[in-house]
Amino acid sequence: MRKQKIDQLLFLRLLLILATLGLSAYLYGQKLTYSSAFVGFVGLLLLYEMYAALREAFLFYDRTIASILQGDFSSDFSKHKGQHNYARLFELYHRLRDTQHEQLSRDLIYQSILNNIESGILILQKDTESWRVFLMNDYFSEHFQAPKVSHWKYLREKIPALCELIEKAEFGELKTALQIRVNKEDTQTFMLQTSATKAFEQDYYIIMLDSIQKVVERKEKEAWINLMKVISHELLNSLTPIRSLSQNLNELVDQEQLSSEDIQDIRLSVRTMLNRSNHLQEFVESYRKLAMLPSPQKEKVELSELVESCLQIMQPLYKSRNITAHNEVGFKRWIWVDKNQMEQVLINLLTNSMYSLEDKPSGAVFISCALREKRIYLTISDNGLGIDPAIEDKIFLPFFTTRKDGAGIGLTLSKNIVEAHGGYLAFESTPEKTSFTVCLLE
Repeated sequence: MRKQKIDQLLFLRLLLILATLGLSAYLYGQKLTYSSAFVGFVGLLLLYEMYAALREAFLFYDRTIASILQGDFSSDFSKHKGQHNYARLFELYHRLRDTQHEQLSRDLIYQSILNNIESGILILQKDTESWRVFLMNDYFSEHFQAPKVSHWKYLREKIPALCELIEKAEFGELKTALQIRVNKEDTQTFMLQTSATKAFEQDYYIIMLDSIQKVVERKEKEAWINLMKVISHELLNSLTPIRSLSQNLNELVDQEQLSSEDIQDIRLSVRTMLNRSNHLQEFVESYRKLAMLPSPQKEKVELSELVESCLQIMQPLYKSRNITAHNEVGFKRWIWVDKNQMEQVLINLLTNSMYSLEDKPSGAVFISCALREKRIYLTISDNGLGIDPAIEDKIFLPFFTTRKDGAGIGLTLSKNIVEAHGGYLAFESTPEKTSFTVCLLE
């Protein structure tokens, strides 16, 4: 409607100019020279006024569009509010300005988040055949003393180890450990992860560096917090009833006479306190066993014989629960281990498999072995229900157990023993199968 009104005004202007010029020509034909000249002069003035108005409008449009293209949204159009000719332009300008402000706010928030992450983050943008720095967070800049605005070639001078590795991978995806010398000090180990992505036909390359020391410290802190929770829980479970019963006994002994019912309460309270004290002592002994694990006394042991020996120990229990054990270790291999400690690991894992098969009418346990890259991978699997994903991150936590009569140190102790031998203990679980793998050096 507004555009239609503008078109009508422009049409009327043109019509008035043409009418004025036509009238001037008519008066000139009637020999009214002065009147014709005057009317013609008025027509020229109207024509010039329309030209000036159109020129001003086009210049105004040009300046406004130039401001939009340059990202300058500081102009004030309050004095032009009454000019309906520019209404659509003002609407576009204000909408783009609001979009820019929203984008700037979002960028500031994202940048603030990235700058508060204690990991080095670097994002590169493809510039024809080379790369330039698109974004670098504060941790990366401060830790490696790299300039915030820089080209890839400048970073190569600052962090050659990182840049050479990425260039060797041709800016492809990486996930590896990397040693970098920082500030001419001792080298530090970082976990490097990279990924490539594309947005609006533009290539980006994301680099993340995590200090292994910080990762380990974070994991250790989490482990200590979890451990203290478990220890506090166990101690309170024993100390709370002991304290309550002690208060009850204190009240009973203050009485002048004790009834047979009071004596019975005393006996029951003492028995309960003794049981809780024994449980507390067992708990402390279990913790001492974990904390004071002796160093492995290694000797030459044949692997298949070690596995067979552990299976023979477990066979009566398996048979009573209708569990079939399948020993698939089909070759002989000599390994250097502490035989008693490694037997304890295998028996712990075989026992866990047995309990995971309690609800199975015909359970099965499989022991297999593989050799890869001078390492031995001994795997114990069962066809039980698997480990609940909600507790997967807790199964190696000391004193954590899902069994009512479990102490919760079997897997923790097994993990510590394997790590003391220079290996590691890992697991994999699905709803139909759970596997624990002992990895050892040959």
